[in-house]
Amino acid sequence: MAPTASGATEGTMDMPGMDMGSEEMSGMDMRPVDVTDAPVADSEARGNQPLEPTIAEDGTKEFELMAGVVRWNILPDVEIGAFAYNDQVSGPEIRVTQGDAVRIRFTNTLPEATSIHWHGLILPNEMDGASDVTQDPVEPGGTFVYEFTVEQAGTYFYHTHKSVDRQQALGLYGALISEPKVWATEKPFDQEYTLVLGEWKIDDQGQTLPAMNQAGAFPNFFTINGKSYPETETITATVGDRIRFRFVGSGQFIHPMHIHGGPFEIVETDGNLVPEGARLTKDTVLVGPGERYDVEWTALQPGRWLIHCHINDHVTNNGVEVEGGGGLTMIVEVTL
Repeated sequence: MAPTASGATEGTMDMPGMDMGSEEMSGMDMRPVDVTDAPVADSEARGNQPLEPTIAEDGTKEFELMAGVVRWNILPDVEIGAFAYNDQVSGPEIRVTQGDAVRIRFTNTLPEATSIHWHGLILPNEMDGASDVTQDPVEPGGTFVYEFTVEQAGTYFYHTHKSVDRQQALGLYGALISEPKVWATEKPFDQEYTLVLGEWKIDDQGQTLPAMNQAGAFPNFFTINGKSYPETETITATVGDRIRFRFVGSGQFIHPMHIHGGPFEIVETDGNLVPEGARLTKDTVLVGPGERYDVEWTALQPGRWLIHCHINDHVTNNGVEVEGGGGLTMIVEVTL
């Protein structure tokens, strides 16, 4: 049965940029995810949930991460088979304070080898997570301990670094936020939200394949923190609130992210603070693969304001607009 979304009809769609062609692609592993015996996440579960650490006697923050296969709903009537950390799409958010010593105990329950790369962080080379370069890949059933001090502040993310064209496209990524020490007393905004952008290819049999920027592999569903609109989170705010949005380009496609209702200020790029005199005021920012942009937006007027990608097929679900959007769309509900 073909994937459906609210308002969509069954069957494949021949649409520009949404090629649902052959799974046989030279040199690429396009096998669908085998969900046999995979756990089924609650249909209302959301990704990017905080991962709570335990604190060792020496003050090190210890986190547990597990990579495995999970059945995950991006919409009530659309389920994907994903490679996921801790059964979440996207993976859990790791939040630390600049200067923290961290220890991540990783277990691989996938049917294939993998590793974790800490994208953008300055750390010992042997902790970088590049399979077959800085470490042996972690085989199925294997474990590895990543240990380092987070020297930087900013928005970062972690992702697989083995067979990345397949594994990362199937969901092996998550946000890592390092707060500056000066935020211990007060943050310079009223609210903050991390938006991890994802892309998915579901074939006409309902199977999940890795989405790639190649003919025959283009995505037909798009997610923010593992959900497609209208299932994405609605943010509530009051007029005057200053909100920091952290955009994370975790996939393989470019997304020009636009916010309605007024401009925003780009305050951080790839974890690096932008000096106040160099900050750009815009209403759309181009988030590429691997990039992170922190923008701060002030709620100026009451109403329902959209956040969305400005590549128009990225705001549909399998080519269909639902309740005024789809895919990479969220609503900010602003009241007086």
